[in-house]
Amino acid sequence: MSDVAALKAEREKLMAEMIEMQEKFVEFEHANGVSGKDYYYSQDGLLKDYRQVYMEKAMRVVDLAHQIVGSHV
Repeated sequence: MSDVAALKAEREKLMAEMIEMQEKFVEFEHANGVSGKDYYYSQDGLLKDYRQVYMEKAMRVVDLAHQIVGSHV
């Protein structure tokens, strides 16, 4: 597998994980409701690390996109 192919595979995997996270969040929100306080300060369950983990994945996807096309941020 070439370097670009490996980068694309990692990007696709991360994007799939992000979509799964979004689906679980929407399901949780519909079932339980989510206040701003819950979203930003929850210490347990799905929301505990949701924002941080999602942001890390999103930033890695951006980095991978730049590496794939050979641009620099």
